[in-house]
Amino acid sequence: MTQGDSLKTEQRRYVRMDTVFPVEFRLFNPLTKQIVFDWQQGFTNDIGKGGICLSVHKLGPELAGALKDGKVRLTLRIELPFSNSVVRAQAKLAWMKQTKEGDNKYLLGLSYENIDTAENMRLMRYVWAKKLFVPAVFTVVFLLGLGFAVNSYFNAKLTRGNRILVEQLVGTLKESALAKQQLKGIDRQMQDLKFKIKALQMRTHLVEKEREKLKEQNKSEGARTNKQLDEFNTLINRLAEEKSYLQGELSKLKTQGEAVSQEVIALDKKEESLGKAKLDKMYKWLKVHQNPHTGLVMSFEGDGDIANWAFIYDQSLLIQAYTLFFEFDRAKKMLDFFSKKAQRLNGLFFNAYYAGDGNPAEFVVHSGPNIWLGLAIMQYTRQTEDSTYLGLAEEIAQGIIVLQAQDKDSGIRGGPAVEWYATEHNLDAYAFFNMLYKVTGKRKYLDARERVLKWLIKYAYGKAEVPINRGKGDSTIATDTYAWSVAAVGPDKLQEIGMDPDKIMEFAEQNCLTEVSYQRPGGKTVKVRGFDFAPQRHLSRGGVISSEWTAQMVMSFKIMADFYARKKMPQKAKAYETKAEGYLQELGNMIISSPSPSGQGENCLPYATEDFVDTGHGWMTPKGKSTGSVAGTTYTLFAFYDYNPLAFKDEK
Repeated sequence: MTQGDSLKTEQRRYVRMDTVFPVEFRLFNPLTKQIVFDWQQGFTNDIGKGGICLSVHKLGPELAGALKDGKVRLTLRIELPFSNSVVRAQAKLAWMKQTKEGDNKYLLGLSYENIDTAENMRLMRYVWAKKLFVPAVFTVVFLLGLGFAVNSYFNAKLTRGNRILVEQLVGTLKESALAKQQLKGIDRQMQDLKFKIKALQMRTHLVEKEREKLKEQNKSEGARTNKQLDEFNTLINRLAEEKSYLQGELSKLKTQGEAVSQEVIALDKKEESLGKAKLDKMYKWLKVHQNPHTGLVMSFEGDGDIANWAFIYDQSLLIQAYTLFFEFDRAKKMLDFFSKKAQRLNGLFFNAYYAGDGNPAEFVVHSGPNIWLGLAIMQYTRQTEDSTYLGLAEEIAQGIIVLQAQDKDSGIRGGPAVEWYATEHNLDAYAFFNMLYKVTGKRKYLDARERVLKWLIKYAYGKAEVPINRGKGDSTIATDTYAWSVAAVGPDKLQEIGMDPDKIMEFAEQNCLTEVSYQRPGGKTVKVRGFDFAPQRHLSRGGVISSEWTAQMVMSFKIMADFYARKKMPQKAKAYETKAEGYLQELGNMIISSPSPSGQGENCLPYATEDFVDTGHGWMTPKGKSTGSVAGTTYTLFAFYDYNPLAFKDEK
């Protein structure tokens, strides 16, 4: 075996290292035990159970000569990273190699002569752990990458499928609207033809009477009247021909109408099928974004300025949605956050928190959001018969009652640090105190409810030109105050206090209903009819449809339909039900696919048909053409399932 072969054999005993760590060595004479060269610095290159290969960067000629002489031995101190103790050993030189001619860098192959067995095992465990670490990490990274790729593929596939479903639904709604419009046109034509046929029949009848008179005259006066008789006969024949033609056209229209009717029925069935899938996916969208740590859900998916903000109002709607669909654990997770973790100011909650860590996102306390959280607790308590959070609801109520006591007319201000009064949150308070009284039986909540009602009668209701004021001394028209008056106070109580619920709904339709061209995220434009935040004539921006406030109006139309059904007035009940279904169908045109990968393309609704425009009430709609809204999506589900968040289910 040559020297080169011997060197290769020695080298194969070592394990190739991807990283290095320092080794100190010194040379001594094994016979005299005297130090020949004191401590020098080297670095591991390869390592094995029987020895080690060192890389020495500056090996002087004298030290190199002493090593080559072969009469010295080496004392080693091997330093392991992240270890407080070194591995000690004695070794002899097995081989020596200069890396480049004229360079002082050498590789030294050393064989152990003395090393503690346990220390050697510790050293080798580290070596193999390091050796296997990179491929292990690579494998883990590869598997994670593969999993991510597979997950991304299925997410992309799911997202694509969900978007196709949304477009199919919107296309079906458009086809159905066109078919129904065509059917209305056919019906108008048929009615027009029927009117013309009836007019011809009446005219024919009159002509026939005149002809009979002429015949009588003919008998007494002879042939002088024959010419007139012929004229009457000709006219009657012409009228008969015209009638026959109109009846033929009527028959054609009837056949055409029957065909279009069948098409409408088929499209309605298709829309119903797609609609059920749509609603399921809307609810899934509300679930996929629930934070596993806080239980909160970001209010707007797509607006970077308020990314991860969870407004209390939206969270209250979600608690009720989870309760409505019997997912009580999800509701409890959110309620646990508010009862155990959320920061408060004097017992009341801030308007918004970060969904990720639960810290306040907006250090403002308003009455309305707190009352809505109380409403959610009451709905959860009534549905589950779990009174765990009832105490929290009463704490919120106490904070609101304190505000009520500060006003001589028992109105509730917008918050502890503001002076304005809004009809909206006084309506919320009416519903909240009503629920608390029904659950607890405590007189103080009944009294608080009645005081709120007196304030509403004095400051919100009464004017003929504007039936409902937006607030105290504020006659601005706000659509939600009309919808919520019916939903919170109820048609029966409104009539009792002298308000006409029909006029309220009629006024909202006359002033706040609008039709817009909505550009969908894919670029297609569809016509949508729904409710604005305020009368568009008062705003330079033109009409904007709010998905949430339109759904609130749908809910109130359904309440009115039920009100008249109980009164045995089916025609009025049917009229309101038709309106509710019509506007609910219009909302289908606004459904979009989730704009984020985590949303997987599930269905949701934007807050409005236009982003970042003035609502007319002191705030702007969110930014982003594809921004999904928790409030708009949740309230649309409520409208479809006839769920009124402002009253218990058994209340009328």
